Amino acid sequence: MHRRTLLKGMAGAAAVSAGAARAQAGKRQRNVLLLISDDQGLDLGCYGTPVATPRLDRLAREGTRFTHAFAAVSSCSPSRAVIHTGLYGHQNGMYGLQHDVHHQSLLDGIETLPSLLRRAGYAVALVGKKHVGPDKAFPFEAELVPERSGIRDVREMATAAASFIRSTNDRPFFVTVAYSDPHRAATDYGNDRPWPGVKPVRYDPAKVHIPSHLPDLPEVRQDLAGYYESLSRLDSGVGMLLDLLAQSGRADDTLVIFLSDNGRPFPGAKTNLYAPGLHLPLIVRAPGSGTTASDAMVSWVDIAPTVLEWAGVASPEYPLSGKSLLPILGKPGDPARDAVFASHEFHEINQYYPMRAVRTRTHSYILNLAHPLDYPIAGDVAGSPSWKAISADPAIPLGKRSQAAYLKRPAEELYDLSRDPDELVNLATDPAHAAVRDALRARLLEMRKATRDPWLAGQTDPYSHLDHK
Repeated sequence: MHRRTLLKGMAGAAAVSAGAARAQAGKRQRNVLLLISDDQGLDLGCYGTPVATPRLDRLAREGTRFTHAFAAVSSCSPSRAVIHTGLYGHQNGMYGLQHDVHHQSLLDGIETLPSLLRRAGYAVALVGKKHVGPDKAFPFEAELVPERSGIRDVREMATAAASFIRSTNDRPFFVTVAYSDPHRAATDYGNDRPWPGVKPVRYDPAKVHIPSHLPDLPEVRQDLAGYYESLSRLDSGVGMLLDLLAQSGRADDTLVIFLSDNGRPFPGAKTNLYAPGLHLPLIVRAPGSGTTASDAMVSWVDIAPTVLEWAGVASPEYPLSGKSLLPILGKPGDPARDAVFASHEFHEINQYYPMRAVRTRTHSYILNLAHPLDYPIAGDVAGSPSWKAISADPAIPLGKRSQAAYLKRPAEELYDLSRDPDELVNLATDPAHAAVRDALRARLLEMRKATRDPWLAGQTDPYSHLDHK
């Protein structure tokens, strides 16, 4: 489908009527609670990281915990746009951060979960961080506890979300709760003060778990201790909210989805298309779907189709890039889901570094479209104690990867994940792996053509806004 044809069709996207949604709700509510953490890697007790997250661990036992779930981009605004549109960033137009001078936003005519569900009669609210635009594409009825610098009051967020849910009466609800934890704060991840209803969980820097992409330095250990404390506070807030949902009597009719937007805010993770940037927690609890751990390879482009199918609301007229997870909930896997794709343009406006990637169970292939450039470091990562300590000595590696290799990358990267899970030994030019490289290269090209990637030669028409013949 040509881009101009796609955009024309978006304005007329179909959805069930508000009356139909209310009629459906009269039979059985089909509510949605979407929980998004901020800059959280694959760090929960239920995923094997020694961190205190009892409420999210409990949620995982009550639903489906995906062990091979991946963001489609490791950057905040672009990832949130993927979640709400079911389209890759190069499709929806959210190429980088939305706030401040970066000023990125969705293309005209792109539909979002808030717009589709509100038009279908849902009560739609956002609690916490927004970080996407334009506002007209995200028509929340209420925006509660908006993100404020340094504010990590998870009890206030839980209370606000529960109050909105109680106010919806006979309407089904779609509530997105977007936490600031465990994103870095101006001071110590927001751990510098007590927060209402939260008993802080302190971590001894000498004993913290160090991810394999980071070196064992005192500054890194101290940095991780603050990050893990923020995660435990997030867990407390999720627990408060789930308790209030249960007290409302609507938990048995509510699809609960928990995930992170991108990898942990450390070098080697956030903004990267390596595993620490993309491989993230995903827990889905749907009434009646059973409980299990699933090894199906799933992506954040699958979230919007999942919500729409659960709600009984039609997708936009243009095709979404993902597919609903509902058929595989409660099942240990799905052999057909054997690959995920990723697409990155930039993080901050001055950090241009477009990349595309495809991951299978056995290999990772990354295409660096601007490889002559140095790889940019996100501002919050650059200012972190960890990066300052690492970059002070160029001989200090990022885990097992040298700083030089991290900052200067080749055009293509290919890794054998079964032998090299840390993605260190690039096999892209190894003749023994040419067949695998060529197959993944072709698979990625097929995806880029199908999604009209503007960074692919021949996909951009400078006159696409005109109705010329």
